Amino acid sequence: MRYAADHKQQTRERIVRAAAKRFRARGAQGAAIAGMMRQLRLTHGGFYRHFPSKHALFDEALSAALDEVADRMDAAADNAPRGRALEALVNAYLSTEHCAHPEVGCPVAALGAEIARLPKSPRASARRAIVRYVKRVARHVPGATPLERERRAEVLFSAMAGTLSAARAESDETAREQVLLEARRFFATAWRA
Repeated sequence: MRYAADHKQQTRERIVRAAAKRFRARGAQGAAIAGMMRQLRLTHGGFYRHFPSKHALFDEALSAALDEVADRMDAAADNAPRGRALEALVNAYLSTEHCAHPEVGCPVAALGAEIARLPKSPRASARRAIVRYVKRVARHVPGATPLERERRAEVLFSAMAGTLSAARAESDETAREQVLLEARRFFATAWRA
């Protein structure tokens, strides 16, 4: 059977999407390649035609997941009433829905502690993906210069990822929602004059 010219690229993209979801849901250590490939109806050996290692897949999946979240945050901010883009972005990121579904949410909130334990090269790759994400968030953050907006966006992103992670750790649903609500109020107005 002949495959379409772009079959290999499509397969690679399927693997990355599945891995991005699986890593966020189960963590890097809990996401076995063999099981994921089986779920995709691909062979475990076929994985190595696309990626040299699990770390390489993790790098690409993390980047794809951050792009996916950035797209959603951009959409929330772009569709907000004039002057409310930052508030809309914060509300979308710190939503109950985002908190309840780490498998499709921010990979830094879901995997931050694991990323910190990676070897230097994968951490550097993760950092590059985070910087790209922060630059996208910076478009919606007030500031006098692009550098000031990027610095604020990095602080905002780090604080919101930590808040989301802490809220997910909360066993009481009411307390979890209170954490998210107070954080939304705080971060949405952090740089108002």
